[in-house]
Amino acid sequence: MSSPNKGVEKVEVAIRWDPSPSESSPHDLDIIAATYTAEDPHGEPAYVVHFDSRSPDGTISLGRDSRTGLGLGYDEVMTLELGRLASSYTRVVVGVAVQQHSGRRTFGDVARTGVRIREGYVELAEHDFSDVSGATAATVAEFTRNGTGAWEFSEHLHGFDADPESFTRLMGGAPV
Repeated sequence: MSSPNKGVEKVEVAIRWDPSPSESSPHDLDIIAATYTAEDPHGEPAYVVHFDSRSPDGTISLGRDSRTGLGLGYDEVMTLELGRLASSYTRVVVGVAVQQHSGRRTFGDVARTGVRIREGYVELAEHDFSDVSGATAATVAEFTRNGTGAWEFSEHLHGFDADPESFTRLMGGAPV
């Protein structure tokens, strides 16, 4: 992590999973980030970033979006440039959701799932979703702006039973 005075400035959240067996429909996991203002830090997000979107100011973006898990290593990567976020934003919650294309799927239904959170070359957290294997979505990190304006990272894996759209409304409702 960065020095205590600077806080967390630029973070990469990456997820991995194995492709589904050939006889079933593809597994698709998605990284989702919700940004909150100081006026409503646990209410409605000011905006949500997920596949096919980015933050209005370009500070949060999805560099790679896999729809199948096919590839080596981490298949989907989101970059959060927290140091560039406007001072009106004080909280960002990041989660991962399993797309529900054909019936209910949980993290336990998808082989070799994992999430890695890094700042530069420093690994902040890594999980395999085994603690939330029965969930269809999970928060994985919370970033909050402290009194000095620096961003702080909180590692937390909390499962939800929600489709991706419902998850975006639930994921920031309470401190993670």
